[in-house]
Amino acid sequence: MLAIIDYGMGNLRSVQKGFAKIGTEATVVNSPADVMNASGIVLPGVGAFRDCIKNLEELGLTGPILKSIEAGKPFLGICLGLQALFTESHEFGVHKGLDVFKGKVLRFPENTGLKVPHMGWNTINIKRRPPVLSEIQDGASFYFVHSYYVAPEDPSIIATTTEYGIEYTSMVWKDNVFAVQFHPEKSQAMGLEILRAFGDLVKKS
Repeated sequence: MLAIIDYGMGNLRSVQKGFAKIGTEATVVNSPADVMNASGIVLPGVGAFRDCIKNLEELGLTGPILKSIEAGKPFLGICLGLQALFTESHEFGVHKGLDVFKGKVLRFPENTGLKVPHMGWNTINIKRRPPVLSEIQDGASFYFVHSYYVAPEDPSIIATTTEYGIEYTSMVWKDNVFAVQFHPEKSQAMGLEILRAFGDLVKKS
């Protein structure tokens, strides 16, 4: 089972429909047992970092997520689901994350002359090519909506970067963990290709 985690935040149905379009069944779940039983996990999310972590903890999902990652299950984080993987966020104070990756979640600087949030289509620069980008060209466009970005301590996990006043990390990859700042489910053909490639990894796992 490919599980999309429902913790009260995120475009769950859009993500589920995205997988359905490429012929992969994905089930929306919110119980620790379902997460533990899943063969692959998607953590989507839109909203505040603090609420994300709080909701995951209250539902008892933090432990199962970390155990699933440690067990090598394919994991895809989307938008807030990427940011939650880091040590801490500086969104409305400092809040602890899941600490899968060392690093901070920071707000875009205000002195670039660009609007915050970063909203709309933008391109990715591929630094390392994970399996989910096997059919994606460097410079491909994806849909973004966010005011904060991740700053990893370890540059070796950076898969892609994007320019928006600054060059920031728009995708990370380490082993079985893939996480993107953009929204594949809103990114038409290129986004669906990422979902297809991830779904194939889950089927093989």
